[in-house]
Amino acid sequence: MSGTARRSSRAIKAEMVRRIAAREWPPGGLIPGEEALAREFGAARATVNRALQELARAGLVERRRKAGTRVTLSPVREARIAIPLVRHEIESRGAVYSYTLLSRAMEAAPEVVRARLALKRGTRLMHVRCLHLADRAAYQYEDRWINPAAAPGVEAQDFERTGPNEWLVANHPFSEAEFAFAAAAAGDEEAALLGVRPGDPVFVAERLTWLAGEPVTLVRLVHPASHRMVSRL
Repeated sequence: MSGTARRSSRAIKAEMVRRIAAREWPPGGLIPGEEALAREFGAARATVNRALQELARAGLVERRRKAGTRVTLSPVREARIAIPLVRHEIESRGAVYSYTLLSRAMEAAPEVVRARLALKRGTRLMHVRCLHLADRAAYQYEDRWINPAAAPGVEAQDFERTGPNEWLVANHPFSEAEFAFAAAAAGDEEAALLGVRPGDPVFVAERLTWLAGEPVTLVRLVHPASHRMVSRL
């Protein structure tokens, strides 16, 4: 986007988000300075600065004096809610973390997933199911759908040794997220994997993330009823 037309901070921010989503500015990459961006967008430097401040508050970029502005590797929202890594949760409790991949396949998204992500019929997503363990005991069952259009490179990942959440956090930022938590009854498969009885209560966390309006991932995380969630703001 170049030219002499002057642009608002909102339009500049939208273009910056588009570049991050398209990986024209990749995670960890240094973006052009304010002066260069002001020339490109035909805007005042203060206008560019405002757009960058909004991106920083959204957790999409990190700004450091004399070091420039970089796209974040592990995006953090304005309220300082970070996407947690289950490996860190387990290891912080002094337990040994291990991971088992249950399945990985490109599949046509079922209707319930399409509805949650507002996707068209026939859209194919990466479907990954895995189990996270603490001291060899089941800790979390992860059932995740990933949109390749918003997470390029996912089809090349085998997820044999590293879970999909760790890969997403390291490689794909998000600009919006939705979290939901609920108690539920364990289904047959969940019960078998978590070592509980079918119908026993389980703790369920669901998360959706988007980047520039494009859905990135929908995940359902299931824990035994003894699970305790702690967040710090």
